[in-house]
Amino acid sequence: MQLGIDSFVAVSPDPVTGLTPDPSGRFRHLLEEIELADKVGLDVFGIGEHHRRDFLDAAPAVILSAAAARTKRIRLTSAVTVLSAHDPVRVFQDFATLDLLSQGRAEIVAGRGSFTEAYPLFGLDLADYDSLFSEKLDLLLRLRANTNVRWSGKHRPPLTGQGVYPRPLQTELPIWLGVGGTPQSFIRAGALGLPLMVAIIGGEPHRFRPLVDLYREAGRRAGHAPEKLKVGLHMLGYLADSTAQAAEEFYPGYARAFTEIGKERGWPPTTRAQFDAVRGPTGALLIGDADTVAAKIRAINAALGGIDRLTFQMSVASLPHDRLMRAIELLGTRLAPLVR
Repeated sequence: MQLGIDSFVAVSPDPVTGLTPDPSGRFRHLLEEIELADKVGLDVFGIGEHHRRDFLDAAPAVILSAAAARTKRIRLTSAVTVLSAHDPVRVFQDFATLDLLSQGRAEIVAGRGSFTEAYPLFGLDLADYDSLFSEKLDLLLRLRANTNVRWSGKHRPPLTGQGVYPRPLQTELPIWLGVGGTPQSFIRAGALGLPLMVAIIGGEPHRFRPLVDLYREAGRRAGHAPEKLKVGLHMLGYLADSTAQAAEEFYPGYARAFTEIGKERGWPPTTRAQFDAVRGPTGALLIGDADTVAAKIRAINAALGGIDRLTFQMSVASLPHDRLMRAIELLGTRLAPLVR
């Protein structure tokens, strides 16, 4: 199982001190975090994409390119690329360039995102939510397979055989499909033979087993080899030297973030009781010391019939840089050996 980290590069106020990180300083710290993840042997680092004041990840390929110059081994991916809002030609060119700069370490997780700000920002109609993604994913996959593409669709001018450059160093640039909880998304990933990245931010992970089974069955029916149908999980998590310490440090920022999101979506404020329930043995939060979190990952792995990659999302809690660095160190030196 590959282990890694996803970051949304949050710049929300520290829930304890009330101080808001300086954007330039936050990027400096982020690159130090990616360097450390590479040094301690983690497999992958992902950068999300949002177009909101509380996150700095509007240009993930740019951030990952800066990371490529400062790392040697770790794979660099989006988490996710909001493909519906972008021109697939430009997305392919950006990540092919990243692949060349990183000597073959680039990946894309393509999805629709959990926020909708990108649609009006880029002049798109939210009513086209599904058709935008379906059409642009089709074009992205064709661009990966062929240098010269003939293609036409509803949401972008046609391609009439133009060459799309540069080409990546990897023979096939990895493209994962990022999904939430809709059966159609799991079936689509399986039918296309794309590796699956499932965002699990609440509830109980074992309840995703029917959807993962749908994915694997769709892939089997489409004739894809089982080893091609990889399953990854994007989950909220945080490690500290003790489980009590991890919970106390993560909760304030977690509660603030989800309470603010709840105001937009009609959720009630997040409580400590809810947090403690979701970080329990069957819940979706990977919060604790290395032994506790490793046991939980093993249980999730068994419940879902085997997973290939798990990435921790820690930045949503607006933790201080030194605590994030310690968590990354523990992920690489303590948790990874237990899980592997």
